[in-house]
Amino acid sequence: MTDDFDAMYETFQALLETFPPAEAVKRLEVLRVEQDVVERIRERHEQQTIRIKELVEPHAVVMGNRDTWYTGPQSKDKCWPAIETLLVKEGWPREPAVRDLNDSSTRVVSLLNHPKEKAFSTRGLVVGYVQSGKTTNFTSVMAKAADRGYKLFIVLAGIHNGLRRQTQARLVQQLVEPNPSMWSQLTGLEKDFTPQENPASYFGKSNKTHVLCVVKKNATVLRKLARWLNKASDYLKDCPALIIDDEADQATVATKSINPLILSIMSSLPRSAYVGYTASPFANLLIDPSAEDLYPSDFVVNLPKPAGHFGTEVLFGRYALDGEDEGDVDDGYDMIRSVPEEDVPCVRPESKADVEGFEPVITDTLRKAIEYYWLVTAARRIRGTGNPHSTMLIHTSVNTSVHNSFERPLKRLRDRMAESLYDKVVLTRLQTLWDEETARVRAEDFGESRVPFDSLLAELPRVLRNCRVIMDNSSSEDRLDYENGPVVAIAVGGNTLSRGLTLEGLSVSYFVRAVSAYDTLLQMGRWFGFRNGYADLPRIWMTDELADWFRHLATVETEMRRDIDIYMTEAETPLTFAVRLRTHPALRVTAAAKMRSAVTAASSYGGRRVQTHYFHTDAEWLRGNIAAAQELVTACASNAVRVERRSTESRYLFRDVPYDVVTDFLASYKFHEKSPENDPDLITAYIRKRVSAAGSLRRWNVAIVGSPSGEPFSFAPNVTVGRTVRARLTATPGSSSADIKTLMSRRDAAIDLSGDVARMKEDEIMKARQSQLPDTGLLVLYAIDKTSEPKPPKKTRTALNAEEHVIGVGLVFPEPPHGDSTVEKYISADLSGVRIEDEDLSLLEGEDA
Repeated sequence: MTDDFDAMYETFQALLETFPPAEAVKRLEVLRVEQDVVERIRERHEQQTIRIKELVEPHAVVMGNRDTWYTGPQSKDKCWPAIETLLVKEGWPREPAVRDLNDSSTRVVSLLNHPKEKAFSTRGLVVGYVQSGKTTNFTSVMAKAADRGYKLFIVLAGIHNGLRRQTQARLVQQLVEPNPSMWSQLTGLEKDFTPQENPASYFGKSNKTHVLCVVKKNATVLRKLARWLNKASDYLKDCPALIIDDEADQATVATKSINPLILSIMSSLPRSAYVGYTASPFANLLIDPSAEDLYPSDFVVNLPKPAGHFGTEVLFGRYALDGEDEGDVDDGYDMIRSVPEEDVPCVRPESKADVEGFEPVITDTLRKAIEYYWLVTAARRIRGTGNPHSTMLIHTSVNTSVHNSFERPLKRLRDRMAESLYDKVVLTRLQTLWDEETARVRAEDFGESRVPFDSLLAELPRVLRNCRVIMDNSSSEDRLDYENGPVVAIAVGGNTLSRGLTLEGLSVSYFVRAVSAYDTLLQMGRWFGFRNGYADLPRIWMTDELADWFRHLATVETEMRRDIDIYMTEAETPLTFAVRLRTHPALRVTAAAKMRSAVTAASSYGGRRVQTHYFHTDAEWLRGNIAAAQELVTACASNAVRVERRSTESRYLFRDVPYDVVTDFLASYKFHEKSPENDPDLITAYIRKRVSAAGSLRRWNVAIVGSPSGEPFSFAPNVTVGRTVRARLTATPGSSSADIKTLMSRRDAAIDLSGDVARMKEDEIMKARQSQLPDTGLLVLYAIDKTSEPKPPKKTRTALNAEEHVIGVGLVFPEPPHGDSTVEKYISADLSGVRIEDEDLSLLEGEDA
């Protein structure tokens, strides 16, 4: 009986090739299959779909009750098994890497429409990480969709020829070559789309092959494709099409030519699914959901971070999110090296007027970065593992003439090094550099063995002989090409190297370009990705300001992904959720045109913790905050209903202080301008709005948290606590600002609650606050010792060394029981004083090249 049922279920699966699930069930009934067997078949299929829907990873938010027709690969499939075989040959472990790819691509395909539905126009978004295998994911999605009957595959591969060519090569290798008789190609390695004579030969019923088309987001190319598809309109009614938009946040959103052309192509395809792939979905999630546009209204899938992936947070660290303690958040690897601000004019023109005739200077930091790159390349050759290529990226400007100006000085530096390699002074300098770097980042921490300096000497001459200096930009003919043997190259470039293109074996980056938007900054980071066999060796040279921006960006990115996951678990739909994005004083969320649908952001502090972590270190600024804190504590002593002194813990608690005492303090305490989440005007407006709307936050508890072992600090007569220690993140010596990253612990945020708060998790603390103090805010003061040496010593931390003791502030807002008041702030910033180079999108409109 089991065999009979299995055979019948196979019949049902065969019917699914031609009909959507509900129609396939009806066909079984037409075939007079017994009703109880039909029910069992339906139940098995539903169990399979539930398994797909309930995959732990990836998370997805889906519009309505989409019909999950795809339940995974079948034994008769051709395209997906070919990819699976290739990846295993390339060294991918079946567990977990191939399994995770199978699951995530199956989830995406399950959200597409069945190819035999009469008409559909799906819009989805897949969010990955920079350099994390998104191309492999969408190739797997294409393979599985082809195995189920999708016919036309259009891949929008960025705006540069380099990425388009790289994508074409990958798709040919993984899709076409294993099954050549199953595919027809409209594009090739060296040619973008050119119209073919007879569209019917590709889409007529006699042609059973799948059609592959990999195009740039270039208006000329897309117009040709749109016109050609219109000519084939009679044949496209029965042509299910999948459009993959790689780097979907670039050029697709709010562009005058590309956006309408993509929509035009979709309108010519009665059965089409558009799926955007991006690591920086800021622009896509700010599209007006009600507009006829490419907002991902049907689904958003959040791919998990693959094991071993170097991302923003791993390299730069991040700040604690609500509910996290400092111990929950790492400072990042000690791989970032500082470029002094005075070096920047030596490697980048200060204005457009300075571009013509610009001659770069090889500064000490740039020379050190390049010499370290040569040492790393030699070390990797000695190890003989991982990626055979070794690349260095120098990215200082978007201007091609600036790139080209580096060629002569870089080649001269390389040639001089080859001539003087065995000079004692040079050898001593190289050995000192190697010993310092390998001591700061230990190979053993990454499962590698340190390569001794003496071992490098035999490899260095060959490394220098092999090292090419390549200007990779839209005007250069000499481009990075990893297809003809191992590459050793110093690549100088801008936009052509900043989007999607994989820089193989990237070991060292020198990066000082100023950008103004989150998505651009994130995509500029070509150092993200996998570093198998040399995870201890990558280094990045950049200005402290840029490192600061990346740390902030890591926080934004983590918060955005957490929000997506939260909304997914709360069963929201893509049309009803909006991802909160932090603002940064020097970073727009995304390009201004893309933000037209998100001019203002509603800020709600309900259920949140806000804390200071940035401070100026000059005496005048700090004394002003000490005075503000002392005035606050004096007012609390006069106005509090009850004062609790916990002398053994060096803590005080003033209960039921009127809210105007708190707002007066917020008016006089100075928050650092780099802390937009600590906007005193917004916070004060929020407090007053809740007071007037619901009578909430009229009363506050004010706590002072000290260290029992710290030196005394007096806030007011009879109110003295021990100073706490908060070391700063390492910065350039002489910097007038300090970043301590995290101020407030989870226990501090529960200081006014009863119960065993030390054992409570964040959600338990919020529930306890909701129960015990639903209308009372909490403000916590800290006196931070001005010296604050890191204990124990940390490579990424240094002494605070402020001119005066520092006052830290934390605020805790209870979650309102019936919705929250909001206050609005523009998601934009005054960039008038910042020299910015935005992406050059002139290639969108130009003639195809």
